[in-house]
Amino acid sequence: MVFLDASAIIYLIEGDRAVRQATQEVIKRLNADQSEPAFAVSALSLLECRVHPIREGDDRRLDRFDSFFNDPGLTIIELDRQVIDKATILRAQQGLRTPDALQAASCLIIDPKTPFITGDRDFKNLKPLKTHLIE
Repeated sequence: MVFLDASAIIYLIEGDRAVRQATQEVIKRLNADQSEPAFAVSALSLLECRVHPIREGDDRRLDRFDSFFNDPGLTIIELDRQVIDKATILRAQQGLRTPDALQAASCLIIDPKTPFITGDRDFKNLKPLKTHLIE
């Protein structure tokens, strides 16, 4: 399983060709031993990815994101007390912004070894997150 933060999801759904390919390459490299990748995301990403299409009244974009989030094979990590507690510690100890702390905590709750795919360099040196940057 690999965890996609909101930037990785946005890159996959609506990024230009180069950024989509870069994202797909990271996923392929991390998932080389399986035919179909298993993805996990934070419930926060549902909010983050849907705001702009809703604000702009872009139903096509919204439908693409909704299709992604409604995939039955997708694991959505809810923002429950365990995630909030982990995010609080990350925010206090590592100085993360609240959304970043929630994304990191959602991944770490699955398993600290779960690859975290992002385009956000702020995660690069975050321990113990196994960050894989899309470049």
